Amino acid sequence: MVEKDEIIDLIINTPIEKIKDSEDVWEAHVEIEDRKMLVVGYKAEESYCEESFEDEATDNECVLTYSWYWELRNSETWDLIQENHDSDLSFCTPSQKDPWSDESTFEEIGDLSKSKICTWSDQNHIEDIAEDIADEVKEWLVTT
Repeated sequence: MVEKDEIIDLIINTPIEKIKDSEDVWEAHVEIEDRKMLVVGYKAEESYCEESFEDEATDNECVLTYSWYWELRNSETWDLIQENHDSDLSFCTPSQKDPWSDESTFEEIGDLSKSKICTWSDQNHIEDIAEDIADEVKEWLVTT
């Protein structure tokens, strides 16, 4: 059986890519055991924009929230074995125009008052949540 540290390394080192033909869904597909694929991704949830009343010609400032999810699937049939789509882990990006990247930070959101609706935490990078995912995946692997 695959070890927790190995699962963490696989999660962190597998590139997350935009899903073709999706609005705003990004996933990494991680082969973790024979015929078992871990899908780790995030999807857009809500956007919050604040209108600028000082200069109506300027664009609205926006905050876009994303939520993380993960699934364990049969890699041959793509059947779902287990999933976590609870949206317990989330992060924000400063606008709909600028895609999230590893260089994005909370400071980029600036003083946008609506940014307070997003609870900023240590969940913005895959490295921040990989251990939580690995713990749950290890439990799933024992029961399947």
